[in-house]
Amino acid sequence: MKRPYRVVVAKPGLDGHDRGARVIARALREAGFEVIYTGLHQTPEQIAETVIQEDADAVGMSILSGAHMTLCPKVVEELARRDAGDVLVFAGGIIPDADIPKLEEVGVVAIFTPGTPLGDITAWLEGQLDIREEAAAG
Repeated sequence: MKRPYRVVVAKPGLDGHDRGARVIARALREAGFEVIYTGLHQTPEQIAETVIQEDADAVGMSILSGAHMTLCPKVVEELARRDAGDVLVFAGGIIPDADIPKLEEVGVVAIFTPGTPLGDITAWLEGQLDIREEAAAG
């Protein structure tokens, strides 16, 4: 890891199940990331504001409610509207395979479904952010 990256882990919408988000947050912390967990019931606007206030490099959303096709694009739009469109956006949860390409089209870089090994998620995120860091350095 080029530096300790800052990652917001968010629970958008009315989904009240946050065990997965907490597990991901812990795995990211143990891998050396600085993690900011937003807690439950966040709006896309609140998530974008947290990302900006925390100067985050990435935001991961955990969605189990089925509202991913509404909430993920709204978060991406809010980030772009606030000049934070360069923040890496990823998601996880109960997301049908057919929806994954649609989410990628709107700017969600990766989707992790249940059963994805935590090491795969942390390695992917570290790799993506290292690539961005190297590109920014010239």
